[in-house]
Amino acid sequence: MSEKKSILLIEDEKGLIMTIKDRLEEEGYLVDSAEDGEAGFRKASKNTYNLIILDLMLPKKGGLDVCRDLRQQKIETPIIMLTAKGQVLDKVLGLKLGADDYMQKPFEMMELLARIEVQFRKTNRSEKAQSLMDFSFGDIHINFERMHVQRNGEDVVLSAKEFQLLRFLAINEGEILSRDQLLNEVWGYDALPSTRTVDVHIAWLRQKLEKDSRYPRHILTVHGFGYKLVV
Repeated sequence: MSEKKSILLIEDEKGLIMTIKDRLEEEGYLVDSAEDGEAGFRKASKNTYNLIILDLMLPKKGGLDVCRDLRQQKIETPIIMLTAKGQVLDKVLGLKLGADDYMQKPFEMMELLARIEVQFRKTNRSEKAQSLMDFSFGDIHINFERMHVQRNGEDVVLSAKEFQLLRFLAINEGEILSRDQLLNEVWGYDALPSTRTVDVHIAWLRQKLEKDSRYPRHILTVHGFGYKLVV
């Protein structure tokens, strides 16, 4: 059995606390809660959680201040911020202050659960990325720490984006990754490339790394879904 994930819910609406807490506990999460910003900040600073769900409008200490102060203390716990309808500027400020995602009230519990799972997958990828130093497939050897790629012992020159794309494929080896997912993770939410950009970079990687780019054995297309790396 894997260890249960712990979530801190900082929210002042008692009914919403009960609804979210009951559902998250049904899903197997350990849930702690705080009903104002100061109490939430103390708990988040003192205890270790896997995720924080943080309301924007809180008594005693607002959600933006909680988020900012946690990041200033180098607490990198993923934060999903809850915002009221129409608070677009606050959403932007929250993301700039270090929030990882936001949801607009009212929301469906299924969406909240999905967004929580996304944050945990990102955390798992980050942990794997930190531990992944060397990676090999076929006649390719990659040293991620030195950003060094070799094929049959010969150096292969990759652009920064090609290397980032290869690194993300390696971290998620065997997993099907959609074009949109690759865009978000490699190019970022604020970038403006199209999914065609992913296809082009995949083609360049195949030309440099596959024995026959027309019939790739490792960087595979999963038609209708995206791409995956197979070792």
